[in-house]
Amino acid sequence: MSLARAIATVGGFTLLSRIVGFVRDIVLSAVLGSGAVADAFFVAFKLPNFFRRLFAEGAFSAAFVPLFARELQGGGRAEAMAFARQAQAALLLVLIPFTLALILAMPWVMALLAPGMRDDLPTFAMAVEFGRITFPYLLFISLASLYGGVLNGIDRFAHVAATPVLLNLALIAAVLGLTPLLPNAGYAASIGVAIAGVLQWVWLLVACARDEVGMALVRPRWTPRVARLVKLATPVAIGGGVQQISVVLDVVWASLLPVGTISALYYADRIAQLPLGVVGIAIGTALLPLLARELRAGNTQSAMTNQNRALEFGLLFSLPAAVALWFLADPIIRVLFERGRFTSEDTMRTAGALAAFAVGLPAFVMVKALAPGFFAREDTRTPLYIALAAISANILFNVYFLFATTLAQVGIALASSLSGWLNAALLAAVLWRRDHLKPDGRLISRAIRMAGATTGMGVVLWLGLLWLAKPLSRPDIEGGLALAGICAIGALAYGALGAVLGVIRISELRYVMRRQPGVRSADPGEQP
Repeated sequence: MSLARAIATVGGFTLLSRIVGFVRDIVLSAVLGSGAVADAFFVAFKLPNFFRRLFAEGAFSAAFVPLFARELQGGGRAEAMAFARQAQAALLLVLIPFTLALILAMPWVMALLAPGMRDDLPTFAMAVEFGRITFPYLLFISLASLYGGVLNGIDRFAHVAATPVLLNLALIAAVLGLTPLLPNAGYAASIGVAIAGVLQWVWLLVACARDEVGMALVRPRWTPRVARLVKLATPVAIGGGVQQISVVLDVVWASLLPVGTISALYYADRIAQLPLGVVGIAIGTALLPLLARELRAGNTQSAMTNQNRALEFGLLFSLPAAVALWFLADPIIRVLFERGRFTSEDTMRTAGALAAFAVGLPAFVMVKALAPGFFAREDTRTPLYIALAAISANILFNVYFLFATTLAQVGIALASSLSGWLNAALLAAVLWRRDHLKPDGRLISRAIRMAGATTGMGVVLWLGLLWLAKPLSRPDIEGGLALAGICAIGALAYGALGAVLGVIRISELRYVMRRQPGVRSADPGEQP
C-alpha cells in the first residue's frame, strides 16, 4: 500500500473518530461542565492515558513494529506471529501486577498527580474513586495497541484506525445512560472508559482472527527476540516517560490554579488534537512499518523520499489548521461547548489555551513524521536524549509563565507548544547530520508555497471574523452556522490559493493514492 493511501486510510478513520469525539466532548461539557466533578474525572482519565502512551503507543509500539517487520521480512508470517505472541506474554507479565498495584495505591498516586486537589477533600476523594474505575482501561488498551501493531505490520490499517470510535461511543452512552442512576456524571464517564477498553480489545482481537493472525496466549519466555524488544523499548519507555512527565506536570501546575483549569486544558487539547490525530498520528502509524521494510531491504533512498513526502503531507494540513485554530479559538469553544454547566467564563479560559496549543501544532505533526526515522533504524536512544532536552525546556517555560507572568492555563499550553518546536528541531537536525534525511527540492518549494497559501487564508479568516462577529458571539444554531460558514470560506481560500501556487496537483493525488509495486499488503499465508 502506498504511503499516501495508508495515511488517507488511517486519517479518514481518525477523522471519523474525532468527529464522534466532538460529540462526546459536547456531551461531557454539557453534563460534566468545567467544575470539580469534571476536574476529578479528567485527572483520573489522565492516569491510564499516561501509561497507555508510555507502554502501548510509546515504547512498546516503537520497538515492536520494526522488529515485527524484520521477522516478516526474514522469517515469514509464522515466525513474526510467534514473536508477537511472546511479546503479548511479556506485556501481560508486566501490566497485570502493575494495574493491580496502581489501583491499590490510587490515593498516593492522586496526591502526586494533583497535589492542589488535596485541599478540597470531596474532589480528591472523587478523583481517587474515578481513578480506580478507569485504570483497568490501561490493560485492555495496551493489548489492543499490540494487536494494532500486528495489523499495521501487514498493512491492515482500517480496523486499527477505527478503534478509538468505540471509546467515544462508550463514553457518550455511559454519560447519557448511567448518569441518572449514579451520584454524578463523573462515575458514569469513568465506567464508560472501563467498558471502552474491553470493547477496543475485543474489536482488534476479532480483526486479528479474521486476518489469520490469531493472538493466542502463550507462556512467557525469555528469548533473544524478547530480549531485543526489551532492549529497544527501555530507552523509549524512559523517553516516553520523560515526555509524559510533561503531561503530568501540566496537571500538577493546573491543580494549583483555580477550579476549572484542568477541564479548560482538557477541552482545548481535545480540539487541538483533531488535526494532530487525523494527520500526525496517521503519518506516524503509516510511515514506521513502511520505513522499517524499506531500510530492511536496503532501499535507503526510497525511505528518505517517503519521509520527505510525509513531512510535506503533514505541513499541507497542519499549517492552515494552526492558523485557523488561532483565529477561531473563541467561536469554536463557544459554539461547541458553551451550554449546560459550561459557562462563558469557561469559554474564555479554554479558548486562550486552544490558541496557545495551536502555536505548536505543526511541530507536533512534524515530530510524528521525524521520529519513525529513528525507530525504523532501531535507534531508540537518540529520541530519548532529545526528549530529555525538550521536557527540561518545558519545565523551565512553565515555571516562567506561571510564576513570572499572569498567563495561567495559557502559559501551560504555550510551554507545551514551545517545547514541541524544540523537539522537532532537534530530531530534524540529528537526522540531517546523519544523512538520514535531506529535504528535497519539492519539500522546500512546497513548504514555502504552503506558507504563502496559509498567510492568505489567515487574512480571509480575519476579515470573516469582522464580518460575522455578531452571530459568532452566540452559542446557538446561528452561531454554529456562522462558524461552519467561516470554516468553509477559510478552506476554500486555502484550496484556491494552494491551487494557484501549485501546492498540490490533482494528477499527483491520483498517482499517490494508487497501490505501488513492492509496497503491497501481505495476503494470508504469503511471506512479505
